[in-house]
Amino acid sequence: MRIFITGASGFVGGAAARHFGKAHDITAMSRSDASDKTIKALGVTPVRCALGGVTAEHLEGVDIIIHAAAKVEEWGEWADYWKLNVAATEQLLQIARDAGVKAFIHIGTEASVFYGQHMRDIDETLPLALNSPYPYSRTKAHAEQAVLAANDEGFRTISVRPRMIWGPNDKTILPVVLEMIERGRFLWVDGGKAHTSTTHIDNLVHGIDLVIAKGIGGKAYFVTDEGTRPLREFFTALTATAGITPPDKEMPGWLAGLLARLFEGVWRGLKLKSTPPLTRFAADMMRREGTININKAQTELGYAPVISVEDGLKALSACGENLWQPQ
Repeated sequence: MRIFITGASGFVGGAAARHFGKAHDITAMSRSDASDKTIKALGVTPVRCALGGVTAEHLEGVDIIIHAAAKVEEWGEWADYWKLNVAATEQLLQIARDAGVKAFIHIGTEASVFYGQHMRDIDETLPLALNSPYPYSRTKAHAEQAVLAANDEGFRTISVRPRMIWGPNDKTILPVVLEMIERGRFLWVDGGKAHTSTTHIDNLVHGIDLVIAKGIGGKAYFVTDEGTRPLREFFTALTATAGITPPDKEMPGWLAGLLARLFEGVWRGLKLKSTPPLTRFAADMMRREGTININKAQTELGYAPVISVEDGLKALSACGENLWQPQ
């Protein structure tokens, strides 16, 4: 079976490439010489193309697409989010159908249903946040809507929704938290008491595997680790794998939200290109509950985590200074 992966030079796409490359013919989107090198190191074949510019020739012989590429930064221009997350997904869906691709697996996110509210024990019945105030949330919601609407006979489309992905080669959670600590910018919003679900990268890849084998077209599936835990507990354990202890500095959630909005206003007004010290999306995500009900994946896919949070943390600690290098 031939699988085409977008985002293979990143965290999720790279993990999928390593996993599926053991048994399948994998090709992966590559935009540069540097991406070629990264993708070849995974043991898969780079294909020169970019989001929004994929052609039928790029997908020749492809049976399944795993679409992991997206603009995930917490700050940026709305137009860029829409172009990369929505328009590019719609273009890829159309080309995939034209090229005879049989299945399209979209890597979604719980953020696609987030508009600033607490998310307590949420499941797939919660509507997509198509009018979310956060660019990432809104555009991922519209992208998923397009994916699920494209499902048809002979073209199975499914979205897999993880929450807070972590593990070896992570480029978005642990490295960011460690950088914030190093710069003296890290603090606990509302004491870090909000509970969260998490998703180890191995559990996400297992979920993708199950969705390919058993997933029902036109549906979304949440996949997470076992249980939930306070953000403070999880982040403290996660940073401990790098030998770092977060500071005890705290800020009330209402103040974090107010400061984030003030920062964003200044940054927009002055047209600054850097990321504000605190954004609305980050502040609101840290002060809201984010716990997921995975009954649907358990029932329809037979999903169960393949690695526990405890074992995942032990493995990260064992990585030492090679924490973010390919394992």
